Amino acid sequence: MSEQKKTDAQADHVHGPDCKHDHGHGHGPSLAAVKPAAAKPVLKGLKIIGPKRAEKHVHGPGCTHDHAAHGGDAHQHGHDHAHGGDAHQHGPGCDHDHGPAAVHEHGAACDHDHGDHGHHHHHPKPKRVRPPGYRAAEGGGVALQLDLEDALPGETDDAGRFQKLEAALEAHHGVIDVHLRRDQGYAEVCLHYNPGLVNPAALLTTVKRTGEQVAKRYKSHTWFVRGMSSADSATAIEHGLGKLPGVLSANVAYASERLVVEYDSEDISLKGIETGAKKLGYTLEVPSHGHACSHHAHGGGLAPLLEMPLVVASGVLLVAGWLLERFAPVPALVPTVVWGLSILSGGFFAIRGSVKSLLQLRIDIETMMVVAALGAAVLGSWFEGAFLLFLFSAGHALEHRAMDRARRSIESLGALRPEVARVRRGGELVEVPVAQVLRGDRVVVRPGDRVPLDGIIREGKSSLEQAAITGESMPVPKKPGDEVFSGTVNCEALLEVEVTRLSSESVLARVVDMVAEAEAQKGPNQRFAQRLERTFAPLVMIGAVVFPVVLVLMGMPLKEAILRAVSLLVAASPCALAISTPSAVLSAVAAAARGGVLIKGGIYLELLGKVNAIAFDKTGTLTVGKPKLLSTAPVEGVTDEELLGTAAAVEALSAHPLAHAVVEAASARGIQAPAGSDMEAIHGKGLRAKVGDALVDVGSLALFEGDAVPSDIKAQVDRLEEAGQTTMVVRKAGRYLGVLGVADTVRAGARHVIETLKQQGITRTVMLSGDNARVAKSIAAQVGLDEARAPMMPADKVTAVREMGRQGSVAMVGDGVNDAPALAAAAVGVAMGGAGSDAALETADVVLMSDDLSRLPFALGLARQATAVMKQNLVIALGISAVLIIATLFGLTQISHAVVLHEGSTLLVVANGLRLLAVRPKSMGSTPLPSMDIQPSPQ
Repeated sequence: MSEQKKTDAQADHVHGPDCKHDHGHGHGPSLAAVKPAAAKPVLKGLKIIGPKRAEKHVHGPGCTHDHAAHGGDAHQHGHDHAHGGDAHQHGPGCDHDHGPAAVHEHGAACDHDHGDHGHHHHHPKPKRVRPPGYRAAEGGGVALQLDLEDALPGETDDAGRFQKLEAALEAHHGVIDVHLRRDQGYAEVCLHYNPGLVNPAALLTTVKRTGEQVAKRYKSHTWFVRGMSSADSATAIEHGLGKLPGVLSANVAYASERLVVEYDSEDISLKGIETGAKKLGYTLEVPSHGHACSHHAHGGGLAPLLEMPLVVASGVLLVAGWLLERFAPVPALVPTVVWGLSILSGGFFAIRGSVKSLLQLRIDIETMMVVAALGAAVLGSWFEGAFLLFLFSAGHALEHRAMDRARRSIESLGALRPEVARVRRGGELVEVPVAQVLRGDRVVVRPGDRVPLDGIIREGKSSLEQAAITGESMPVPKKPGDEVFSGTVNCEALLEVEVTRLSSESVLARVVDMVAEAEAQKGPNQRFAQRLERTFAPLVMIGAVVFPVVLVLMGMPLKEAILRAVSLLVAASPCALAISTPSAVLSAVAAAARGGVLIKGGIYLELLGKVNAIAFDKTGTLTVGKPKLLSTAPVEGVTDEELLGTAAAVEALSAHPLAHAVVEAASARGIQAPAGSDMEAIHGKGLRAKVGDALVDVGSLALFEGDAVPSDIKAQVDRLEEAGQTTMVVRKAGRYLGVLGVADTVRAGARHVIETLKQQGITRTVMLSGDNARVAKSIAAQVGLDEARAPMMPADKVTAVREMGRQGSVAMVGDGVNDAPALAAAAVGVAMGGAGSDAALETADVVLMSDDLSRLPFALGLARQATAVMKQNLVIALGISAVLIIATLFGLTQISHAVVLHEGSTLLVVANGLRLLAVRPKSMGSTPLPSMDIQPSPQ
């Protein structure tokens, strides 16, 4: 939120009964959950950057003019020079300081500091032809910024859909340029426009209308892929489908066998995409009933069944041919035929994949291996060719077995949910498939059974073992009104549960899907490996053609030169590189899910591993979110009962959690509070209501500004706030009755968690709170945070997170509801209590499924380990390839040596990645400490 005032956002907000905004106490956000739709602001990220009145000049490549620091969120950015028909171009060497939100076109080598480590995502764009008479307004163009989700509803991470929006908006009269800007993961659309040709209101209307049209027309769909034999298969599918008319992008997660396609629904249908995949030799299946992998309960085709028998057959034939050649008096043709059969069996899937690739005019790893093996055979080295494909196929089979282990770890989550539910219908219990159970149905869960669907307990009390969802090791007590989750185990007594989510909408189903699709969200290491692999394979093939020619020209016999080229093909084949990062990502995400942490993608895994600063929301994050009354400080002549009863009469009219704390305390002490009426909320300060004939005020000192507050009241407020309590002053009919102190409970082990995070390399920890500054600083001191900032509105938290991001990579930890903008502004947004919050599941990049803060060090430690393993795998893959290439070039190795080392490196990186499956929360040192209440200081 920038200079679009905070009041604007509040006006747009729909306040439900559990709204977390402060409507009168001045105490910070409430803790009750709200529906995501009710909390969504309208155009929350809107920002207009206007031209700054300054001396006009033209910026050349070496200009050193200072545009800096315009201050504030809605700073004046603009350039007072003419932009001409197109956006302003900064040439190489430009070193302008454009402040924190500079938005304009960048030439090559631009080194502007945009703050927050923000960067623009520019797609190659053809030069636009402007209409006759088009020119920039005097004083330069103006930039409008708004959140990507406001401009493009739906799955806003889809690059192809944004490109369509970009093209449509740039065609609009008066628009100079459109691009995407990200600040630590917070995405904004930047529109440069000519204020002389279009006004902001009309432009906003155009943006919204165009975005809705793009979202309706350009869609995204996910399938399981069957028939992939290697990581090259994933590349082949992406390449092949990407050429279909109407397909914007295709991304395959090889490890989890998922395909995500962005497409133009007017140009191609889902059936057309499936047909296109079938022509490439692959079958697409629509995900259903929460399965994590394509082969779950479906068999997976003949490939998994034939792979290992063909490897064994190849090995047997290889040895048989060697024995026949050495010890049997048979013609030379016999062992040659046997080795030929070994090549066919060992290379069955590789040859099939090579044909598919060549038909698409692509060269991949399988093509290189097949060419090497056939080349060796043609030159008479049949044993070497058969040995190559035997080891290649054996390595792939072992690789697939290892990757299946990681897949099964994910798939086991989906298997936790029962296939049938015992539903009460018409007074009888009937067994119904979970897919046919409706919302509102009552299901009966017996002791020892798993809960079939998410719901609310209506009858019975029990304890549920929910480690599969939240990672909690001990059973959790449940009573009527509590939420239960599909896949958890009822430990003690019969329960009757009202279903609130369909089977496909359950927390378990969504977690399984998100984990399985996580690999498709590729991080920097994954993208680097893919780019290198795509470039490497064609270069190696070219080198294998040129290399023997050079050797022959140098006098080497042709056969020996070609054998050296074959060895080069084997040595330089990037098999290990292709699988180096997927194995680590899939294993880490699976281990995290088992430990009660949902990581939504490889990119977030890597970003979390780089975090060096963490910002925390206070309420519900560092504290348990259930405040209670700790202190009553009546003035002389007033009893505790009178003070508390009067306050409770007013607070009973409010739904605020702090009001509940006062009412509950009065009830617990047996105080009968009188009835209040005509309640008025004074925003951010407190409440006013009638109790009997008297007017009663309850709130912070800010409520009494301008009045002569007695010194003893102020002293009590200071004392309680210094002790970390939120204070409420009570006044009845103009007479001050005293002060109440309310505080939340710091989470168990919060201080230990912060200490562990610092040991893991977190150099800065900050609390961002809506509470008063004294309370925030007191809690920050108790848990060991470096600093506390308060009071802060949600928009202030966004600004603070972006400011922290300028010094490094920052994570924001909150509940995913009222701090959703701050989570989006951070490099990584971490939400707590995701099992019970739809908002947390949808908003954050990383979700702690339970309210256990100790899962945060586990997630951070796992991410750091995974990042290290990915780098290790890249070093192993590239290092061994480099050694083999050099050895081959100088004739220091033979084909058989190259094959063994090549396949060995592939298995090594897979095994190294699978090590992450063994990581458990306990290994991160996150043992909780006893809970602690905030007590008044002894003054």
